[in-house]
Amino acid sequence: MLVVIGGLLYETFVLITLPCTSFIYQLNNPIIMRLRILFHFSFFCFLVLWMVSCDSESGIKQDFDRGEILSNYARNVVQPAFERLLVEVNTLDDKTQQFVDVPSEGSLVSLQQAWQSVYIYWQNVNAFNFGPAGEDGLRKSLIEEIGTWPVSSEKVEAAITAQDHSLSGFDRDARGFLAIGYLLFNPERDISEILQQFQQSDSRFIHLKALTSDVASRVEEVVREWASYEQDFIANDGTDIGSSISQFYNEWVRSFEAIKNFKVGLPLGKRPGQTQSEPRLVEALHSGNSLETIKAHLLAIESVYYGGGSSTNEQRPSLKTYLENVVGGPDLIVQTEAQWRVVMDALQAVPADRSFQELIIEEHPSLDVLHTELQRHTRFFKSDMSSLLGIAITFSSGDGD
Repeated sequence: MLVVIGGLLYETFVLITLPCTSFIYQLNNPIIMRLRILFHFSFFCFLVLWMVSCDSESGIKQDFDRGEILSNYARNVVQPAFERLLVEVNTLDDKTQQFVDVPSEGSLVSLQQAWQSVYIYWQNVNAFNFGPAGEDGLRKSLIEEIGTWPVSSEKVEAAITAQDHSLSGFDRDARGFLAIGYLLFNPERDISEILQQFQQSDSRFIHLKALTSDVASRVEEVVREWASYEQDFIANDGTDIGSSISQFYNEWVRSFEAIKNFKVGLPLGKRPGQTQSEPRLVEALHSGNSLETIKAHLLAIESVYYGGGSSTNEQRPSLKTYLENVVGGPDLIVQTEAQWRVVMDALQAVPADRSFQELIIEEHPSLDVLHTELQRHTRFFKSDMSSLLGIAITFSSGDGD
């Protein structure tokens, strides 16, 4: 196509300059003839350079193999992450059964610890909401099905009272990890009071087990489907909308945006339409470990950028190596990683001796700094990188970024 366009441009050039060149030809001067040849040769070189610069892939090197990146992510990052998550949720489900069978403060504490472990690990997986973990008919993405917050305590309690443990409706804010967390933790009650609340209602035990089994079932389905999806994911190595790299990249950027917009911005009151902070909208309200989940989530975003490693690991096929093979990519890498260090420094400055909710209530200045630096970093992932890689952003965060 570019060759055809180049040819048409050249013919147009000849037609436009024909009257002038015809006159020059008639002069039959050797110097003029040499200038004429040089003129046409220069224009031809310009066309060649133009066609090369306009080649697809936004200046990507012609021998670059995107399949290596997709293979690394599929086999060494995504699938192992889901498999590890399945181990974690099965442990949670087992600990739940032990608690149901022998309710005690000890079994409840053990269950709480299992929940905290799996929810922190969940941060490594919630950027992979495509393919088997993506939307399919009435089923929403995995993060919507098991990671929605804030949880509706009213809906959870209503289901327990009605002894409705089907979890088959559209109330995603009444199931998943955060609904389990609501039942297991209460910052206003000690462990004995939480246990007593369970012992007052068999339906509460049954509902808790239904919630953990539902999470385990959904994760198991994703693990099973990825086994057959892997080859299609690697083979679909274009950059168009619907390609594997486009889906992967968009969900990765969306996951980063979720930190900025919802885990930090929403409780701080920074979202459109908010007029003040709303501390109760923190992610892990009942367990009190929202700050830990933010840290784990940011480290997971970083690991994906490096292909499942970090800046100190050996180089792996990744979004970073993709950038290294694009015109302008190395410079963007320097800028992106410099701003990322600023983000992580801002996170490190947030006090860890109080809950995220408490820090919001006291209006700790480090939280505004963190949100500002996350906002500044958005352009690198959502605009600059996507532009150089030739990948269209297919989602809207609703904040004008």
